[in-house]
Amino acid sequence: MPRLAVLLRAVNVGGTGKLAMSDFKALLAKLGGEGPRTIGAAGSAVVDAKDTPAELEAKLQAGLKAGCGLVTDVFVRTHAELQAVLAGDPFPEIARQDPGHLLVSFLADDPDPDRLAALRDRIAGPEQVAAGPRCLYIAYGAAMGRSKLTGQVIERALGLRGTGRNWNTVRKLAELTRR
Repeated sequence: MPRLAVLLRAVNVGGTGKLAMSDFKALLAKLGGEGPRTIGAAGSAVVDAKDTPAELEAKLQAGLKAGCGLVTDVFVRTHAELQAVLAGDPFPEIARQDPGHLLVSFLADDPDPDRLAALRDRIAGPEQVAAGPRCLYIAYGAAMGRSKLTGQVIERALGLRGTGRNWNTVRKLAELTRR
C-alpha cells in the first residue's frame, strides 16, 4: 500500500476553513487509510492508502463536505511526485539558506506557459516564480510577509487552484512518504 501525502487547500489559515487535525486524521482512517499522521495544523497529512491519488482526492472532498461541512480542494501526491518537486527546485540557494520563504503551490495540473509568463509580468517585487511538475515554485525571500503575490493572485493568473507549503514542509512530506 503506497504512503501518500494529502494537502488541503485553505484550511486553518487566515480564518478560513476550520478543521481540527484530529478530525482530519479520523476522516482519513474512516475512508480506509492506515496510519494517518498530520503535519502541522494547516491541512497536511500522510496516510497509507489503497486508493489512487485521484480516488483519494475525490473521497476526501466528499467526506470533508459531508462530515465537516468543509468545501475545499484536496491535493494528493506520491513519494515519487514529491521527489520530482524537490529535484526540480529552480531556487537551490534559497532552499538552502531560507527554506521557510520558498513555497511550493501544488496544483491540479501543470501551469500553462503563457499564463505563467503573464504572472511573471505582474510581479512588481523581488518575488520569483517557476513552473514544476503540477506545481509552482515561489521564492519570496524577505518580502514574504508584505508580498502582493498572494495565493489568490497566483490562482487567478494561472487559472488553477492550488495549495502552498513551504520548502521545509515539502521535504518533511517527502521524507514521511518514503518506504
